[in-house]
Amino acid sequence: MTLHRSVPTDELLARIDTSAGCSVKDSFTSLDLSGHGFQVLFDAEWIHRPADHAGPRPGAALGWRVVEGVDELEAWATAHGDGPVFRPELLDDPRVAVVFLPGDADGGVAAGGVGNRSGDVVGLSNVFAVSAEPDAVWAGASAVLSARFPGLPLVGYQRGAGLAAAHRAGFSSVGALRVWLKA
Repeated sequence: MTLHRSVPTDELLARIDTSAGCSVKDSFTSLDLSGHGFQVLFDAEWIHRPADHAGPRPGAALGWRVVEGVDELEAWATAHGDGPVFRPELLDDPRVAVVFLPGDADGGVAAGGVGNRSGDVVGLSNVFAVSAEPDAVWAGASAVLSARFPGLPLVGYQRGAGLAAAHRAGFSSVGALRVWLKA
């Protein structure tokens, strides 16, 4: 992941393993890695919602919960669709909140996301919907994380329909990013 806009391509590539499967998050869309065997995996936008955002509609966080145990984490991972995404030890980290909206009485998950406090912001990632409306998911996940980490802005990156839903939940786009993948 680049942390500066002006990273010389040769210097970057000399510092990483560039074998097949290597990926680079170009935080400023300032690199051209196409001549080095990389392809654009996706383009997205950095998003930001200030801490003093008026907030989602009243009750947006109703029903949302923070994952508290291994069984809930496994249900979250199954609903997310990637299998085991996170190790159970993550649940002991006070800077992280894996959140979900219960879907049914059988322990199903209708939607979820992850908040990760880093410095003076909370990163919102892994937002997904199984049986919930995307706008409600973004409003609910944002509300529960804002309550969990009060007074901090929410940040992340999104693209496509997720970006549109994030905008409707009060996020603004603040820059572009690109992820490259070595074939």
